Amino acid sequence: MIELGIKSDAIEYRYSYEWLFDLMAEHNIKNLQMGSTFEMYSLEDDYFHKLKEKADQRDINIKSTFTAHRELGGFFIGDPYMEKVARKNFERFIQVSSILGADYCGSNPGAVLRDQFHLKEAGIECYLSHMKELQQLAFESGLKALNMEPMSCMAEPPTTPQEMNYMIGTLNDYHKKNKTNTVPVFLCGDISHGLANETEQIIHSNTELFEHGIPMMAEFHFKNTDAIFSSTFGFSKEEQQKGIVDLQELKNCIDTNMELFPVNDLVGYLEISGPKTGRDYSDILLRKNLSESLIAIKNVFEK
Repeated sequence: MIELGIKSDAIEYRYSYEWLFDLMAEHNIKNLQMGSTFEMYSLEDDYFHKLKEKADQRDINIKSTFTAHRELGGFFIGDPYMEKVARKNFERFIQVSSILGADYCGSNPGAVLRDQFHLKEAGIECYLSHMKELQQLAFESGLKALNMEPMSCMAEPPTTPQEMNYMIGTLNDYHKKNKTNTVPVFLCGDISHGLANETEQIIHSNTELFEHGIPMMAEFHFKNTDAIFSSTFGFSKEEQQKGIVDLQELKNCIDTNMELFPVNDLVGYLEISGPKTGRDYSDILLRKNLSESLIAIKNVFEK
């Protein structure tokens, strides 16, 4: 059975974690995927110990952590300084995840620069090389797995089915050979991610990519999108009318393929940014925005 959760990105720089925990309690949502913040990589351990205490007091499970800003993408730049800081911050992210009691720590692998596309293959191999060592650190830190997110363009692998197979396959082949000191690597899927090319032709639909990833998927994001995956939003009545993600179809897909998921504790997290940040007229709408989407998801997945 799938459990529901929410990712914390929408509150960044406008509401507290306590505010989010209370909103989750209102909707009986227990699972939090904590999105990264710029400060996270420098904050002392005590900050996260106190945050976990606050979550525990409200019966909130910080089940997972995941990047919010593409900030661990330095493996794809071809620059040793960027690579070094990506590795350093990824290690810290794993340590933070451990303190928070999370099972999973994840990110999108990174993006090759558009004017340096020839670095893509080397970037993939650089990322995979570091991930093998990070699989060991995650094991030592008590995590169950590391996760990566399939994206929506050829500059941000994995996107295609072939890239998913290769990157997850490479890392889990390594895990199988080193089960005593590494964790596996899974996908954090996203139902709003598909692939459209330069002329807006759909190469892979969002549902096609999501279903392909299921045998590699430990968690996923609920998010709505348009016909060419250009903008993302939630599941209010108005948003469902303009979006392409059908929640009932998604539930049917998951139910049909439930035995193919590699974990028995699958969680789907609402991941939307909410209304415009930093405006007096829009920040106050965040509670309504998140609540409408959570209610819509619960009406389908918990009936």
